[in-house]
Amino acid sequence: MSFVNTTALITGASRGLGRALALLLAGAGARVVMVARNQAALDAAVAEVTAAGGVAFGIAADLGDKQQIHAIAGQATALVGPIDLLIHNASTLGPTPLPLLLDTECEDFEQVLQVNLLGPFRLTKILAGAMALRKSGTVVHISSDAAVSAYPNWGSYGVSKAALDHLSRSWAAELLDTGVRVLSVDPGEMDTVMHAAAIPEADPKTLTQPAVIAARILDMVARPAASGARLSAPDWQVGKEGSS
Repeated sequence: MSFVNTTALITGASRGLGRALALLLAGAGARVVMVARNQAALDAAVAEVTAAGGVAFGIAADLGDKQQIHAIAGQATALVGPIDLLIHNASTLGPTPLPLLLDTECEDFEQVLQVNLLGPFRLTKILAGAMALRKSGTVVHISSDAAVSAYPNWGSYGVSKAALDHLSRSWAAELLDTGVRVLSVDPGEMDTVMHAAAIPEADPKTLTQPAVIAARILDMVARPAASGARLSAPDWQVGKEGSS
């Protein structure tokens, strides 16, 4: 699969993995729409992509706000045309230091679900129908190992990612034979602002750089991976047949 003239929408794109994905996709010839909440950080990321010769546009918006979802989809389509590749990368941990579930406020738990689960559902609901009509498109959900392993203090985040994995499988089942692929990817532990907020004592030297994981994710997308698959970026070897 070539990314030349592909249209891509990436949430959480102002930093970390989202920014790295935008840089690589644009460098491969895609037209990229980058979504993030912080206008200044988003502008800087878009400028970096365009300075490298890529085509990128920014939309400052909050994926956790239901009222903004239609605007995100509408603006993105107006900027680059029908979306071929939708990457749900935006995530929130909730309050840090991460609390035990017994100490988690209901409103904070709800906000994590709004951003990590309901936002992706709403945006996919708007865009996947057009993909199915064109019989082409890929939706990628960025998951976590916290979706499959329960860790103390990670309850809100882990629950949201476990539900996101199942949402991914459910979309895949319902979109079977439409030409739309839906994938879930565990990116592993990366040297990001979010990881530092969650585990401040972690040594950044032991963590993978987002650009490395971004390259693996794009290799996954470029291959004919089965819709509904949950893939592990740490175990993926770029350019190797049979990676899983």
